[in-house]
Amino acid sequence: MFEAIDLARFQFAFVVSFHIIFPAFTIGLASYLAVLEGLWLWKKEDRYLNIFNYWLKIFAIAFGMGVVSGIVMSYQFGTNWSVFSDKTGPVLGPLMGYEVLSAFFLEAGFLGIMLFGMNKVGKQLHFFATLMVAFGTFFSAFWILSVNSWMHTPAGFSINEVGQFVPEDWIQIIFNPSFPYRLVHMLMAAYLTTAFVVGAVGAWHLLKNNKNLCARTMLSMAMWMAAIVAPLQLVAGDMHGLNTLEYQPAKIAAMEGHYETKKGAPLILFGIPDDDAMEINSIVEIPKLGSMILKHDFDAEIKGLRDFPADEIPPAEIIFWSFRIMVGIGMAMIALGLWSLFLRFKNLFYSTRLFHQICLLMGPAGFIAVIAGWVTTEVGRQPFTVYGVLRTVDSVSPIDAPAVATSLLVFIVIYFLVFGAGTYYIFKQFSINPEQDKDATKKVGSLGVSLKLFDKA
Repeated sequence: MFEAIDLARFQFAFVVSFHIIFPAFTIGLASYLAVLEGLWLWKKEDRYLNIFNYWLKIFAIAFGMGVVSGIVMSYQFGTNWSVFSDKTGPVLGPLMGYEVLSAFFLEAGFLGIMLFGMNKVGKQLHFFATLMVAFGTFFSAFWILSVNSWMHTPAGFSINEVGQFVPEDWIQIIFNPSFPYRLVHMLMAAYLTTAFVVGAVGAWHLLKNNKNLCARTMLSMAMWMAAIVAPLQLVAGDMHGLNTLEYQPAKIAAMEGHYETKKGAPLILFGIPDDDAMEINSIVEIPKLGSMILKHDFDAEIKGLRDFPADEIPPAEIIFWSFRIMVGIGMAMIALGLWSLFLRFKNLFYSTRLFHQICLLMGPAGFIAVIAGWVTTEVGRQPFTVYGVLRTVDSVSPIDAPAVATSLLVFIVIYFLVFGAGTYYIFKQFSINPEQDKDATKKVGSLGVSLKLFDKA
């Protein structure tokens, strides 16, 4: 039977996996909406307004589901992780408070204007509201990533007589050693996630009608994002990896599948990790490339898991594969972006059906990569909740396994009902032709409700 701590960990992993796909989508989508509205105001072309209205409805649904799924997570800190909450509260509580006061209030304050206010406040102020919502999503990511990064690379604190983390230097806490790398990596992942969803929807409508102007614009903008940001994400990921090697070397060893310490370590492309035997089988590797990537030296030494204390080793069997899923999808994104550049050069971008079909298949790629990356990061932090200082086993509430199992079942049922319905509606919206609202100039910011007074604004 499962113990309470195992069920509590699974429950948190379940709700986080559900939650993270919504912020990852809405962070990029909020910026996309701001770009679309800015292009419409600048170029006076209705296609940008059509696309803006099309994605505005989807943003509203995804934003709502993201808020609800995030609130549920906070309750679990009190039910299943009360010891963690008590010990880290003096540091993490204010950071989460800043996120609500600055970012969430900004988003919520301007969201209503963005969704319904164009006919009341005018074009320029409506555009400002859209920019504030986009900035709010970015600011929210700033605080959340600061909190999460502090749990990986804690700094600027002391521990009082009752075992609580007490803030000593807020600058060190907020801008802890892994924060800049984690923030950049996550924001790029969010923009790529949105780009591939937008690209897939554009490709879907192009497959039905190759002349669809809105679909052409959506696919083109998405593939520009893929061609430019996906290679930059590779660089950001490499820098994040070097930072992780410095502060969490056991996680890197698990990600790479290195159980033995080696000079001139290989890059293991494929293998089957065995944590019990502390070895990896059926290896496909490139000699010395692992040392080159991690330390920029073909003969550098990479510390293996066998040389870490046995009670500080993360489970390589999970991290090894989740890391490869994330990297594999990232490489596919780069390849698709480069292919799109080639097709543009050959003037075949809008006529190559195989390319459109693959863009459609890559629609959920960003979500899968984000979840795989999150698993790599968070499972790699084990067996600690605050790396090197507070263990997971010392963070859980004094709660019985049946109680956690019951709430877990309730979460699973409700999540699939509520978020299943929301996801169904989003897919229904995807199926609508983005060009069908020919009079969209009279509907901006109205979620489809006709605003005849808009022209007078």
